[in-house]
Amino acid sequence: MEIIKTNIEGLLVIKPDVYFDERGYFFENFNEKRFNDLGITDHFVQDNQSFSKKGVIRGLHFQCPPFAQSKLVRVIQGRVLDVAVDIRKGSSTYGQHFAVELTGDNFLQFYIPTGFAHGFVALEDDTIFAYKCGAFYNKASEASIRFNDPDLNIDWKTDPSIISEKDLVGVSFKDFNSPFSL
Repeated sequence: MEIIKTNIEGLLVIKPDVYFDERGYFFENFNEKRFNDLGITDHFVQDNQSFSKKGVIRGLHFQCPPFAQSKLVRVIQGRVLDVAVDIRKGSSTYGQHFAVELTGDNFLQFYIPTGFAHGFVALEDDTIFAYKCGAFYNKASEASIRFNDPDLNIDWKTDPSIISEKDLVGVSFKDFNSPFSL
């Protein structure tokens, strides 16, 4: 397993060891001990999965403390552009984002600690996205920032064409008062 540090402290791209043979492939997508040894000590309590058509955008979501969620995300089938925005007050990278393409073929995983807004856009039809969460879902603590906020200037690599009502009414970044700090 290879850990790739990003330009934003805490965000990690994980490249697992994948073993191919005549039957197909095998890889270990999560092993708590190995992750702990690498410094990812979150206790993941919930697994989620979504199925999306090309152009579906989901995000930029987060849960407020005390229900803040870390996430370990990956794509089982298809392709997404996955984005995390630093929303930790006091961070030198506050308001900056990091994007990575996750596919069913590249096996990459993206670790997103608490203090980040998260979203993705499906770049292919029939995309299956899976993620582990470090806290249980709590509807009362969920929040979102507009995915197309001009102050964030995220290049989604495609025009999102299917957007939920919830994602259309996220707060603008300039009006956002983050509940997270370093």
